[in-house]
Amino acid sequence: MTQPRRITAVVVTYNRLALLQELLERLDTVAELDEVLVLDNASSDGTGEWLAGLEGGATGSPGESEHRAVPVLARTLTSNRGGAGGFHDGLAWAMERGADLAWLMDDDGLPQRDCLARLLRADELDERGGLDFWGPVVVDRAKPDRLVFPIRLPGGTRVVHDLADVRNAAGAGGRIEGIVIPFNGVLVTRELVSRIGLPREEYFIWGDDHEYRLRAEAAGARIATVVDAQVRHPAVGALGTPMLGGRTTYNHTPSDLKHYCMARNNLLNLRDYKGWPHALAFVAKTLWFYTFTRREPRRLLLSVRAWWAALRGDFTGHRRYL
Repeated sequence: MTQPRRITAVVVTYNRLALLQELLERLDTVAELDEVLVLDNASSDGTGEWLAGLEGGATGSPGESEHRAVPVLARTLTSNRGGAGGFHDGLAWAMERGADLAWLMDDDGLPQRDCLARLLRADELDERGGLDFWGPVVVDRAKPDRLVFPIRLPGGTRVVHDLADVRNAAGAGGRIEGIVIPFNGVLVTRELVSRIGLPREEYFIWGDDHEYRLRAEAAGARIATVVDAQVRHPAVGALGTPMLGGRTTYNHTPSDLKHYCMARNNLLNLRDYKGWPHALAFVAKTLWFYTFTRREPRRLLLSVRAWWAALRGDFTGHRRYL
């Protein structure tokens, strides 16, 4: 008889207490789950205080967590270290507590009640011995037939936005191999963590999850999206602003913090995993976009500053935009 695996959910939160509360209520109904670890990125909206009460606080008195089917443990970080720092610490914590599988998610995702069961079933039915890094499709809470994060299908350049297209593209076992939307309800095995380590905490946001997927891929991990498993997520707006007559897109964001981290981290990801030609193509694309498509000289300066920091290995520059 196969030994049951210990499954730990790792949730990273920052200033979204209402969404966190909704998520924890949902996770409390997931029978396959052994415990939930919450990493609070020094929230200022009362999240830390609420989590302390959930666990019984410093007095050790019974907290709300004792009345839950799935135990909840929480840590509030001393400063905001972004999703990268949160998942770095959270995944390490899960491994320390003996997790065989870590289920990683942000506070604004809401897994369907059978999401984890469907992910586990896909692994059990895998004919090649099991998956290493796999997750659900992430759909819009208001329009569940639409993807929140578009998927570029393997073997080509086609990017799909509709759930129906993802289902049509699924292969044997209802999966799309080699594709996953990291840290939105993904499962990662203890064995893979031991091989590739933890997420890069210095990345802060934007690119840390993609780097972890690239690292897993480089290590030969089995990666997949299970199309009948779902996490519902608030819409994030249109990802990808058209450029060059609609022949391609650029991930423009109005946030200086997000753009700085994206420019810095994406340059490193492309250089390290795809090579300098891809990295320089990203630089050229950025220069074109903010010179001709959406003229913003200030954003060009921000991009150059981020790239220079990347080349110097300086991961402190994003702090000025917090």
